[in-house]
Amino acid sequence: MTGAPADSRALRQAARSALARGDLARAQDSCLRLLAADRGDAEAHFLLGMVAAGSGRFANALEFIDAAIRLDGSCAAYHAHRGRCLVALQRVGEAAAAAGRALALEPADALTLDTIGVVFSHANDHARAAQAFAGAVRLDPRHPGYQFNLGAALRFTGDFTAAGQAFDAAIALSPRFWKAYPARSELRRQTAGQNHIAQLESLLANAGPDTDGELHLRHALAKEYEDLGDAASAFAHLAAGKARKRRELPYDAVRDQALFAAVQEAFSVARLAQPAPAAPTAEPIFVVGMPRTGTTLVERILSSHPDVAPVGESKNLQLAVHRAAGGGSGEVLDPGILRRLGDADFAAIGRDYLAATAPPGAACFVDKMPLNFLYVGVIRLALPAARVICLRRHPLDTCLSNFRQLFALNFSYYGYAGDLGDTARYYLLFDRLIAHWRQAAPGFVHELSYEALVADQEGETRRLLEFCGLRWDAACLRFEDNAEPVATASAVQVREPLNRRSVGRWRRYEDALAPARAILEAAGIDLSPA
Repeated sequence: MTGAPADSRALRQAARSALARGDLARAQDSCLRLLAADRGDAEAHFLLGMVAAGSGRFANALEFIDAAIRLDGSCAAYHAHRGRCLVALQRVGEAAAAAGRALALEPADALTLDTIGVVFSHANDHARAAQAFAGAVRLDPRHPGYQFNLGAALRFTGDFTAAGQAFDAAIALSPRFWKAYPARSELRRQTAGQNHIAQLESLLANAGPDTDGELHLRHALAKEYEDLGDAASAFAHLAAGKARKRRELPYDAVRDQALFAAVQEAFSVARLAQPAPAAPTAEPIFVVGMPRTGTTLVERILSSHPDVAPVGESKNLQLAVHRAAGGGSGEVLDPGILRRLGDADFAAIGRDYLAATAPPGAACFVDKMPLNFLYVGVIRLALPAARVICLRRHPLDTCLSNFRQLFALNFSYYGYAGDLGDTARYYLLFDRLIAHWRQAAPGFVHELSYEALVADQEGETRRLLEFCGLRWDAACLRFEDNAEPVATASAVQVREPLNRRSVGRWRRYEDALAPARAILEAAGIDLSPA
């Protein structure tokens, strides 16, 4: 800072350097010494906020950053990192507003623009995220992370050509930027004349002990081999990559069994036996189900209706429940949260959820968090006029699609997908829970078969809209024209008209799926063709 005493400049630089190398204690000490000399030092308050954020204390971080903004509201970085803290606190609407203020200040540094883009991404505003990431790339085109983030945002907005160029740039800048490889492979169907298999196989041979690298490369190879019709090679890569990573991240099947049992106990038939009132216009539509079963497709169909607004995969219901239970555990749901709910005011949970989620002026909205199938009992009591649509897909296609998916490595809830047998056993838990909801709240959940939707798009769409209390609109048949961004693994597929490519995919892997088939058949699951 021009004109600042030399010792202040030295302390400021010491704080920045300590933060950069992760020495939070030294950074904090430097900031406190700055503030002892001048309580009005905005950057010292901001850097203390960064220290707090670095140790996961985001509420404290927000207090420090707010103090910095009160002293100097013209710094885009302060607003950008305020948005980052608000995202961590699940206050996504406020986070997006903070990112908007940061962007309006026209920041001239790439890191701030990248931070703004990350905040917009969490707020499902992928168009503005792409704008911010593009700015970061213009300022620092040799940063692979900025290139990757731009590619991800462009993929979600449907600009697959530009997304591919950004992923290629990230790979060229850093060949070990592993997550760019499967992201690039997913953008299009590979062909014999145009694919990346030779490059990927060479990289895999030299990946060494890097399990994350191996996992990402093998997922990319599995996608490309499948596109070329080599199901055996595709599955071999999937199985090898998953098995090695699984040794680092073991799956706790007993935990999931206890959770599903606790959900059914907490929301018994007797507890849910109450009439549902007529639906007000601002009630939500929940789309739930196992991942990769068509939930994004149905969200696109519904959000193509002029009276429906999408809110993406919102965590607001989970957060409202955690607040009512006096705090969560970091898990989506657990038996302890269910016990603490006790005689909670479910109407208040519903109001809390709506206040955080309902878009202004929307007649109704669709919340597509697949794991909300665990929360159907909560929805029944908290939002009894809501609509719940549960996607069902052939059990073997469901197991295969979950096993094929590269779920976020920092989110343990999909740990079952590391092993085909565990995936099949998880499917059984899901199937039994949906049967429980069917018995406990008859008519409350509309079960929609993915295969039936593909076979009779208009008929199933009409039944879907009727269940949701929506008038017929032919735009719902042209969901591929929907300009809304798609921030899920189905971002590419749902921009195409409905097709049968994914129906019966399990047949290509019939031999490899034998362990899953045996588990499902032993439990009496119907595996006849849909």
